[in-house]
Amino acid sequence: MVSCTEFIPMYSELFKYIDKKGGGHDAVERYWKWVGEVYLRFNLEPLVREKGLDGAWEYWTRSLSEEACDIKYVYDRDHEEIISHMRHCPSKGHLLEYTWMEPYYDYCGHCKVLYKKTLEDNGIISVSDHSGVDHAECRGIKYLAKNGAPREGWDKI
Repeated sequence: MVSCTEFIPMYSELFKYIDKKGGGHDAVERYWKWVGEVYLRFNLEPLVREKGLDGAWEYWTRSLSEEACDIKYVYDRDHEEIISHMRHCPSKGHLLEYTWMEPYYDYCGHCKVLYKKTLEDNGIISVSDHSGVDHAECRGIKYLAKNGAPREGWDKI
């Protein structure tokens, strides 16, 4: 089995390889979509199909806890939204520390693409703010599509 410290740079290198040999960033996004369709049908998809936003909450609190992220979550059930502020992503943090490789320029883009279809197919919209990824930081909101747009100021948490 590959450890996460080995997997992270390998994953980044795979993205670079697909980008270079497979048709650019569009090919990388197609790969991410495929991974999302195959992998998430066994874990995230059943949770959000059965439990909606509660299932998304269950999935991310468990998976990001396993990754030991420095993250702050707010599950506002009144507004039917989950807001997150990842203050330090260990995956991107490792990549930024490595001096022996250059990470794939859109490494964090996989998070935006990977989950999108599964969530949208189950009535949940996910919006990400990746303006801080050069410091291993990002913000996001997941909310019910029926509620329209996310409320103002969600990205200030």
